[in-house]
Amino acid sequence: MLKQLFLATTALAVSTPVLAAESPGDDIVVTASGIEQSRDETGQAITIIDAATIETRQTVDVVELLATTPGVRFSRTGGTGSVAGISLRGAETTQTLVLIDGVKVNDPSGIGDGYDFGHLLTANIDRIEILRGSNSVVHGSQAIGGVVSLTTARPAKGFAANASADYGYSDTLGARADVSGTSGGISGGIGGAYFRTDGISSAAVGTEKDGYKNFAGNARLKVAFGDALSLDLRGYYIHADLDYDSFFGAPADSPDVAKLDQYTGYAGLNLALFDGRFTSRAAVTWLQNDRDYYFVRGTAPDYGYSGTNWRFEYQGVVAPTDKAKLIFGYEHERPDYDFFGFGSTDRQKANIDSVYALAIVQPLTGLALTGGVRHDDHSQFGGATTLGANANYSLGGGATNIRASYGEGFKAPSLYQLFDAFSGNPALRPERSKSYDIGVDQNFADGRATLSLTAFLRNTSDQINFDNATFTYGNIDRTRAKGVEAALALRPVDALNLTASYSLIDARDRSGRPGFDGNRLPRRAEQAASLSVDYDWAFGLSTGATLTMVGDSFDDFANNVRLDGYALAGVRATFAIGEHLELYGRIDNLFDADYATAFNYGVYGRSAYGGLRVRF
Repeated sequence: MLKQLFLATTALAVSTPVLAAESPGDDIVVTASGIEQSRDETGQAITIIDAATIETRQTVDVVELLATTPGVRFSRTGGTGSVAGISLRGAETTQTLVLIDGVKVNDPSGIGDGYDFGHLLTANIDRIEILRGSNSVVHGSQAIGGVVSLTTARPAKGFAANASADYGYSDTLGARADVSGTSGGISGGIGGAYFRTDGISSAAVGTEKDGYKNFAGNARLKVAFGDALSLDLRGYYIHADLDYDSFFGAPADSPDVAKLDQYTGYAGLNLALFDGRFTSRAAVTWLQNDRDYYFVRGTAPDYGYSGTNWRFEYQGVVAPTDKAKLIFGYEHERPDYDFFGFGSTDRQKANIDSVYALAIVQPLTGLALTGGVRHDDHSQFGGATTLGANANYSLGGGATNIRASYGEGFKAPSLYQLFDAFSGNPALRPERSKSYDIGVDQNFADGRATLSLTAFLRNTSDQINFDNATFTYGNIDRTRAKGVEAALALRPVDALNLTASYSLIDARDRSGRPGFDGNRLPRRAEQAASLSVDYDWAFGLSTGATLTMVGDSFDDFANNVRLDGYALAGVRATFAIGEHLELYGRIDNLFDADYATAFNYGVYGRSAYGGLRVRF
């Protein structure tokens, strides 16, 4: 039945905005080249989730919002706050580069430098941009599967304030507030969000609920010293406290606790000269990710990790004509890894220096060509050079866009994989990938309907995995992923908004290892589809529903443990009371589906929530 639903959704058919209602930035992308540019200038597959979509969907977890877009798969080891990973086009979860307000947040203290999406909630997030396909020319290490870039709200013109609070299943409370404004050349904003829940048992067989608390804060300040020079400051902070069930062996009830403090900072100077024909950006960014683990709450931490990453970035853009741009830059990055516990400590660091150049030209009306090269020099394993190119040809005044791209990616070995006392291997080489895609976007009815389709192929070599023959990490894997992504955005009348997405991803092991070669990669369902419908009634009521369908997958590389496919339905409503006040509510997992994204880990059943929102 699920397969039939998938095939039916294919007809709806990729890589266009999930819900591109009235957000002014929907036709502008950043992840393709590192600067703001029109969609018509890039041939890469990009999805935008705008502020209106985030608010309308009422989704708490970023991973569940991402799961409604083409090419995305996720897994989570329990309820909200549990470890969660995102796979783009069948890549490893550690091969997704993640940015928050322009700061790279992949954790240098993680086994594979991945980012744990479990603590990333939507309350502070205003926009999400997802680039699918390798793009290390612009973004360096990690960008093999693609890039997820999240931004908080930009300051309002004048003054604005927003607040909301909601309550629901399992004593779950969420609250957020933010204020922002602009006066002359100074603009800024500050926001905070709190979330608390008694949760569910992380272990599927458990009976003890695992609670979770999360506080997130964000701030921005921009000072324009004139038309040419400005200072840009940004900060983001997460504090999280999670009860979880032991993952040593089969998950079972336990008193384990994990605490996280994540800090990010950005300080940049922007300079524009020659009527904007030459612009420069110099910035320092900082990430610190502290994770402490306790076998019993109230005791001293039993072990912990701290990952720090300082980056210096310089980027210059030369635009001699309106039809040509040259982007070039230099970056210095210093990841730092600290560990304590089990009677030992460890600290390692590396230095990475990178240079890159990217040219964007429009030789003919409607045709945009992009090509670039990057070289990274790593203090531990040496250098890596990557190339990339893409093209977009627009017809009919932008009604039709034909896209094609080629991208190379690399991922540096993590400090843990290089230097761990028991399993590290200093001789590791970087993981490498080559990614190809071709697609078309077609607008109908004066933009009220957009239909898109993309086909892709990615080959990854020298992929790092634990080698059971040597008991160390080694470059022993090769993988291949190929498939199609499809999406439809439809607005037949102003009150009705419909979006649909579908993706087929055939991601397989190509290592040649007996028992593994040819197997499907774990926790990556071959097929997934999503359908969302929202309607604004004339008397202030808005109603909507989302249906997400995910096919069968396996939990292990040997393909012995099957995860059955599932379908999840949710409904939502918002009712405006005057100009400044709204009531809202939702029911998740409407039909109480029993499913799993990771074997033996629990998921939420049917649950309901309601709240109040005010804005000025």
